[in-house]
Amino acid sequence: MNRFDSDKPKILVVDDHPSSRMTAVALLSVEGYDVLEAENGQAALNCLAEANPDLILLDVMMPGMDGYEVCRRLKQDEQTRLTPVVFVTALNDRRARLRGIEAGGDDFLSKPFDQLELSARVKSLIHQKRLNEDLDHAGKVLFSIARTIESRDPNTGDHCERLVQQGRAFGEFLRLPRNEVRDLMWGGYLHDIGKVGIPDAVLLKTGGLTDVEWQTMRQHVLIGEQICQPLRTMRGVIPIIRHHHERWDGSGYPDGLVGDEIPFLAQVFQLIDIYDALTSERPYKRAYTPQESLEIMLEETSKGWRNPDLMQRFTDFVCSQSAAA
Repeated sequence: MNRFDSDKPKILVVDDHPSSRMTAVALLSVEGYDVLEAENGQAALNCLAEANPDLILLDVMMPGMDGYEVCRRLKQDEQTRLTPVVFVTALNDRRARLRGIEAGGDDFLSKPFDQLELSARVKSLIHQKRLNEDLDHAGKVLFSIARTIESRDPNTGDHCERLVQQGRAFGEFLRLPRNEVRDLMWGGYLHDIGKVGIPDAVLLKTGGLTDVEWQTMRQHVLIGEQICQPLRTMRGVIPIIRHHHERWDGSGYPDGLVGDEIPFLAQVFQLIDIYDALTSERPYKRAYTPQESLEIMLEETSKGWRNPDLMQRFTDFVCSQSAAA
């Protein structure tokens, strides 16, 4: 028996007309769903907190809080954002559907219900919701592993959290698309997740690494790529994980990529990562000032290690942050 069969799905029907609710409840109950009812928007929000339904059939035109506002609130809430919302309305015009899409709705049904259409759409959306939940849970496990890895090294402090914040800020400064800003932020947490496969004797060694130990340490980018590879949601983060130690002149690892062979987001992330390491105190070094850190990075750029154009943009970014502080 699969998960869908063993876990009876719950559907919340929200409509201010009792007769409409009764029709939907009757049709869905025949299909084997556990059906809940709410007579208005506020009642629906209250029910959500307790029942956690798998899908919501939501009437558009209701007194007080209309269906669009209910949907907007659901999609803004971390706990309910994955719950599919099907707008139900007698209004069959383009404007109503556009408003529903803008509010975050997942599908539309018109009154009166067609039982076959209702059954097919509900079944499909619930199945998709559970797949999304599985992906969401897997992602959360990866982030948890990443935080555990960071906690193994007491010297890095809140390195990952700082990278997340700087990734967002620099990504927005570069006017990158929202999905790429998100990938930079996720890279802040996951770039070193592969260190879970590096022995403590190497990872936590206080002295210099031998050639053999250094080769072992370099494997963390490949291990990290393998860990995240199965998740499609991590597709944009994987180039950051694998390539954030490449150098512009080809002297980096693991692939010795040269220039723009290095994925752009990996280049962007690398500057944030290096800058944070330089401006943070470690047992073997003091925290450099922003100006000192930029000078070190510019010197490395002159050696051929960094993209000079991107380094100039990063310098402008740091200076703009200092001016705003």
